[in-house]
Parts: sequence; C-alpha cells; structure tokens
Amino acid sequence: MSETHTATAVPEGGLRRSLGLKQLIGNGLVFIGPAAPVGIFGPIYAKSGGAVVTVYVVATLIMALTAISYSQMSRVVPAAGSVYSYATTGIGRGAGFVAGWMVLLDYLLIPSVAFLFTGLAMHSFLPAIPAWVFTALAVVLTTGLNLAGGKSLARAAMAVVIAEVAVLAIVLVAALAAIAGSGIHQAPLSPIAGVDGFSLAAVLGAVSIAAMAFLGFDAIATFAEEAKGTSRMVGKAMLACLVIAGVLFLFQSYIVELITVPSPAQLAADPEAQGTAFYDTIRSQVAPWLATLLGIAKALGASFAGMMGLAAGSRVVMTMSRERRFPAVFGTVTRSGSAPALATVLVTAVTLILAVWAAAEPDGLDLLSSTVSIGAMSAFILLHASVIGYFLVKRKSRNRLVHLVVPVVGIVFFLLVIAFANISALTVGAVWLVLGIAVAVIQHLRRRGTDTPLTDGPDTPAPAAGRAHDKAHDQAHD
Repeated sequence: MSETHTATAVPEGGLRRSLGLKQLIGNGLVFIGPAAPVGIFGPIYAKSGGAVVTVYVVATLIMALTAISYSQMSRVVPAAGSVYSYATTGIGRGAGFVAGWMVLLDYLLIPSVAFLFTGLAMHSFLPAIPAWVFTALAVVLTTGLNLAGGKSLARAAMAVVIAEVAVLAIVLVAALAAIAGSGIHQAPLSPIAGVDGFSLAAVLGAVSIAAMAFLGFDAIATFAEEAKGTSRMVGKAMLACLVIAGVLFLFQSYIVELITVPSPAQLAADPEAQGTAFYDTIRSQVAPWLATLLGIAKALGASFAGMMGLAAGSRVVMTMSRERRFPAVFGTVTRSGSAPALATVLVTAVTLILAVWAAAEPDGLDLLSSTVSIGAMSAFILLHASVIGYFLVKRKSRNRLVHLVVPVVGIVFFLLVIAFANISALTVGAVWLVLGIAVAVIQHLRRRGTDTPLTDGPDTPAPAAGRAHDKAHDQAHD
C-alpha cells in the first residue's frame, strides 16, 4: 500500500508535484553522466589489472544496496530532505542534522567540480578567455533553469542525457567498426578476467574508484516532494537509474578496453596518462575528431550535472530550514511551488565562490576532486543506519535481509572507502563535520536560552505524510 500524489497537488509551502518516473530517472542520469567512466577508465584499468567490467559489476551491486535503502526510507518519508529526513526519522535529530550537513558537502563540491571542468574545457578551446569566466557563466546560466522549477529542470536534463548518449553511441559504434577493421589489442575476456590473470584484491581495490562514477543517483531522493504517483516512485527511479548507468558503464568500458594498447602495468607506471586513457584510445585507435567531440559533450554535460547538484542541494537546505536547522527564510518556495528560490540562491552563491576560486588556482581541480566523495560516503552510512534504526529497532521488522543485511554490507563498504581516502579528503571532511557539530551545538544552546523546541512545523507536510503510512508499509515489508 502506498500513497498516491497528483500532479496538481501543491501542499502549503511545498513544491508542486510535476515529476514522473522518466523525469526522475533523467535527473539522476544527468547528475551521474552517461559517460562518467571516461575520466576514470585509466585508473580503474591500471588498478584492477584490466578487469574493468568486473569492477563495474561489483560497484553496481554495491550501489544497488544503497538504492534499496533509499527506496525503503523514501516510502516512509517522502520528503525533499533526502538523507536528512531519513536519518532524522530512523535515528534521531542529531544524526539527521549530521547526515544533511555531510550530504550538503557533496552537493556543494560536485557542482563546483562540474562547473570548473566546463570552464577549463572551454578555456582550452578559447585560451584568451580565463577559465573562471566560463565557470561563472556556466553557474549563472544554469541557475535560471533551477529557479524555473522542477519541470523545466527535468526537461533540460532529459535533453542533455539524450545528447550525451547519442554522442557516446556514435563513438562506440565507430570503435566497433575499428575493431571489425583492425582487430583488438586485448583478449575478449580481459575486461572480465583481467589482462594477466584475475586478482580479487585488485578488483576490490578498484571498486571504490568505480563507485564514484555513480555519485549523483542519490539526488533523485531530493525530488521526492515533487514526484507524482505513489511514494514508491522515488525508489523505482533510483534503481532504474542505477541499472541504466551500470549497463552504459559496462558496455563502454568493455569496448574501449579491447582497443586499448598499453597494458594495465604500463598505465600503472604512468599516472599522468591514466586520466586521458579513454580519450587517447579513441584518438589513436578510432578517430581524433571523435575524441574531441566526446570531450565537448563531457564539458557541456558537466554544466548540467552541476545544475542538478545545485537543485539537490537547494532542496536539502529547504527541508532543513523548514525544521529550523537553518534560517527559516530558506525554507520558502516560489508562489507557484516550482522551486525553493532563496535556498537555490544560497547554494548557487556558495558553489560560485568555490568554483571561481578553484578556477583561479593552478591545482584547483585536483583540490576539489580529491574531496568530493567524503560527504556522500558519510551520508550513505547514516542512510543505511537509519534503515536499521527505523525498521529493525523502532518497527521490529522481521525482514532481516532488507533491513539488516543490506544496510550492514553498505555500511562496511563505505567505511572502507573512507578509510582509504586520501588525507586531503579526510581533512576537509573532518573540518566540515566539526563545523556542523559547532552549528548544532550553537542551535541547541540558543534553543535552551529561549525555550524554543525544534518542531517539524506546519510547513513540512511531507514527513507527516510519511508517518501516515508507516503501519501499511511495515505490514507490506515485514
């Protein structure tokens, strides 16, 4: 049993429900990027010994566990706050604040990296114009779509996804033609079993890199308040997005590895060549102009990925503001219920500062790129913990597989990813966490001084709606 939402229903102070299943999937895919493996093909190929396809199979399965946990919580709490709302419901307000605070780091840094990537790419074509100018333009132009609301955002996202997939298809068809004409450089089973033999340790070591390619699918949960249909739609969209992305990742990685000339060992010995390995292979084995076309598509697609990240971040800020975790003014939406206007402006301003600053720094891209995963991984851990806390502890669920095994495996995996993260990422994550704790403590002290408790407030209809079908949900899944 699940609650059905109509397209015309606009809760007081809430967002208009205008997004169907296809739009939600499109939002997730544009944030991930259909050609996400292009930039990390080299590192995965080198680290896994060539077993790139196996790495992506494992990574897809691991991320699917996270999608399952998202699906479970989104049915109970159909709110735009994503992991903030889920952790608040499943664990408590303190954990909820930490989850929301950490996922905001993800939704600030990933768009910053995406916009910076666009700026650097355009600067390479027009070197007379500084990269920061292109970066700022990308932020400003896509902000207009964000303020236009979820429906306009979804249309733009779908158009970009179709364009990226079309370019990727052209490149891969040309690669298949090259294989038919010139043969392959790696054995047909090498992408599965490795070039010089299979190594489980090598595969597992590369899985943490491959998992980063899927970051962004979780943004679908932030559009829960705008989803039409039943409360199950968000979960369906997330799983569908993962499956589609996984298939695309497997297919492109398999074909490109077959025509890759360097061995994994040779590429491992040349770290500088790893980042461009995909492009270099297409350029040398297929056609130089196709490598350029793919680069342009990736550069433009990055702007829209950043746009979706801003949309996700603004909706988390909106929900946290409704519950007085941030100033209440950021919890307001436009009169039409199409967008959280002030939250969007706030998140955009912070992203603009980060992206333009990084564009002006020689190593700005490396600095931001090295830290993008910490916020997401921390939030995923609290998401899985919220499933255990809500279903197993509070509701006494008997479904041990979905409500215990799945989240425990997810928690262990993401703890390992964080444990092996580089020191700069851990430092930024730790500093951000300390800042969040300081904000939470200050809020607590101010509330004690004014005797003002935290409340969901009348302007947060979504969590209340979620509680309304707790019992029906538990009966269906126990």
